[in-house]
This record gives sequence, structure tokens and C-alpha cells, in this order.
Amino acid sequence: MQREQFSSRMGFVLAAAGAAVGLGNIWSFPTKAASFGGAVFVFVYLLLILVVAYPMLVMEMAIGRHGQANPLDSMRALGKSPLQKRLGEAVGWVGLSVPCLVLAFYSVVAGWLVSSLLGSMATLAGLTASAEWLNGFSLGRNLFGLALFYLLTILIVKAGVSAGIERWSRRLMPALLLLFVMLFLYIITLDGAMDGLRTYLVPDFSQIFDKELWLAALGQGFFSLTIGGCSMLVYGSYLSKKESLSKTAMSVALLDTGVAFLAGLVVLPAMFVAMKNGVTIYDSGQALIAGPTLVFEVLPLLFERLGAVGDWVAFIFFLLMTLAALTSSISMLECPVGLVSERKGISRQTLSWVFGAVIAAVSVLLILNFPVWFEFVADLANKYVQPLSALLFCVFGGWVWSRNGKVAELSQGDPEFANSLFGRIWPWYVKFVCPVLVFAVLLITI
Repeated sequence: MQREQFSSRMGFVLAAAGAAVGLGNIWSFPTKAASFGGAVFVFVYLLLILVVAYPMLVMEMAIGRHGQANPLDSMRALGKSPLQKRLGEAVGWVGLSVPCLVLAFYSVVAGWLVSSLLGSMATLAGLTASAEWLNGFSLGRNLFGLALFYLLTILIVKAGVSAGIERWSRRLMPALLLLFVMLFLYIITLDGAMDGLRTYLVPDFSQIFDKELWLAALGQGFFSLTIGGCSMLVYGSYLSKKESLSKTAMSVALLDTGVAFLAGLVVLPAMFVAMKNGVTIYDSGQALIAGPTLVFEVLPLLFERLGAVGDWVAFIFFLLMTLAALTSSISMLECPVGLVSERKGISRQTLSWVFGAVIAAVSVLLILNFPVWFEFVADLANKYVQPLSALLFCVFGGWVWSRNGKVAELSQGDPEFANSLFGRIWPWYVKFVCPVLVFAVLLITI
């Protein structure tokens, strides 16, 4: 049976960027920018994307395209001896655990977003009782939002790579960008928005030597492109050999970074508008209120104070957040589905429902034992397993996979790669420099 591929470079770029774009881009990036000097944080972040994340992204996608298989078999393909192949498969298992763990807790928050989206729709329709239930945090409401989000994710993944993931990525990513532009054009007209815009775009380079700023930008840049999260390896395995991998990876990195930048253009002005309207944005220690608290409690207060227009702004905002969550979740579910489908020959339709149900059951346990279990799984995935997976991918790809093998893979679709400046530096860089940088991220995170 011929293995599926993305039908076009654009389809791949939109799907891979969608896998990277998530709630972290839309909320974590803007809040870190606001906390660490605005424009100077953006400058440092862009630098570290180029220096750390992009070379690693090329490596992960190259491993997948070289193996033309799931993470386990792609990592095995790099080994020369039986021992190296077994170690490669073990590395693949570590990598595969990342999207499964992340999806379990990520979908809990995504379920809240779905419920809030439906709540904003109920408000617009004048269904007051339904809106109150959907905007509350009852157990029934949270389970309902979770189930609906998993249903959407499963329906897309079970349709396959081109008919499901690529098809819907072509729709969801442009919709995401359009919604950002619409929100920006409206919010920038409100009182206080220009203060937020100045904070975001006018740099204060006196803070550029702040160690905490660099650590925050390094962590954000590393996790923004889901390095070590297996999704890029899996999507790379579906990429045609005719495409230039380094140029395609650059397109993915630019689109992902562009969405994060757009998010800053929306969220920072919105925060300052909220402050002008008497909404508390900073806690008693003058630190930004971050995460779900701001998204689900603080910003809705701003929407309420905008009157009738605020109901539409809330609808667009939660639709945007839901789309971002969905583009990431489909890549996470694809990882275990693609593995078992290839190795066991079971239909992806069946496996999508099975794995979706199993991971959803874990999500239900997290809801029932919130917040202790939720925080434990989130920390386990983000602080330990994903950085470890990225380090193992980097070491295995840099040291076990020969230089000639890496260059040969990157030269497919790009005959000039070996003679380019990037082609001469990259094999050495990912062998010696990237492992040190990733190890530093792991230490910092721990």
C-alpha cells in the first residue's frame, strides 16, 4: 500500500505550521513579551528561533522524511547496528509519548474554549440560560466541551493526511489569520490600545542583558515549534522528496512566528484596553495574570464592558482560540494513529476513534482530579519529557546519522544544499551546538 503524502508544499506548510501554532503562541508569547520589555523580547525571540529552533526543526523533519515512516521506524532507520536500531526505536517511543501526554491536558483547556465559544454564540442568540451554563465551570459543562473537541479532532484525523489534515489545515490556518486581522483592526481603535502597541513595538534595549529575558525567549522559542514533540517528525514523513526540506522548514518557522507576532498585536493592546476599562491585569506583585485565568476570567470582563460589540468580539476571540487548539490537536492524535496504522495495518478510521477515546479517558481523569493531576501531567510533558525527547532526537540525529546521510536527504529537492552556507554549517551545528543548547534548555526548565 502506497504511503500517503501531502499533495502540495503549501498544504504541508499550513498543516505543519498549524501543528506548531497553538495556545502557547496566542497567549504565552504575548504575555512573555509584555513581561520582558515588549519589542526587545520579540527581537531576542526571533534571534533564538533562528539559532536554536530552526536547525532543530530541519533535523526533526529530515529524520521523518528519511524514514518515510512513524517515529519508531524512522529512528530505527538511522541506526547501522542492531543495537543502534533498538536504541533508535526507544528514542521513538519517548518522542511518541509527548503528543499523547500533551493532548491529554491540552484538550481539557481546549474543551473550555469550545464551551466558551458556544457560550458566546448563545449570548448572541439571546439564550441567556444556555450562555450561563456554557460560560460556567461546572463538571458537566467541562465534560461536554471536552467531548466535542475530541469529536472534531477525531473526525479530521480519521479522514487521512490529504483529505483530512491537509484539507482542514488549508481552511483553518487562513481563517485563523483572518480572525487575527479583524480583531486587531477593531481593538486598535479602542482607548488604551496604542499604549499596548507601543509597548510591543518600541524596543527598550536597556533590558537586552536581562538573563531572565533570554531564558524566557529561549524557552518560548524552543517550545513554539514543538521541537521534540514528534509532530514535525511525523509530518515530515509525509513530505515529498521533491520538496526542499530546508526551505519548507523555514516557511513553517516563519508562519508559526508570524502567528505569534500577530497574537501580540492583538493581545497586548487588548490588555491595555482592559486596564483602561478597570479590569485587573496585574497581580499584587505587579506580575501579569497569565494562562487560563486571564483568558477565561479577565478578558471576558473586557468583552462585557464593550457592550453589544463585545459579544461579537468574544465570539471571534474564542473562535480564534478554538481553531488554534484544533490545528495542534490533530497533529498530536496523528502520531499514535499513524504508528499503529502502519505497523499493524489497522484502518486509521478505527484507530482514530480508539486512540481518541483512550486519551479522552485520561483527560476525563484530569478533569475529575483538577488541578493536581492536570498540573502534574502538564509539567511532566512540558518540563521533562519533551526537552528529553528533543535532546535524544538531536543526539541520535547528529551522531548516529552520518553527515553524508543528512546532506543526501537535504539535497533531495534542493541540489544546491550541500554547497550553500547553511548546508556546510548545519551538519556540524546539529552535531555539536544544538545538543548543548537543548541540554541547557532541559536544565533551565527543570
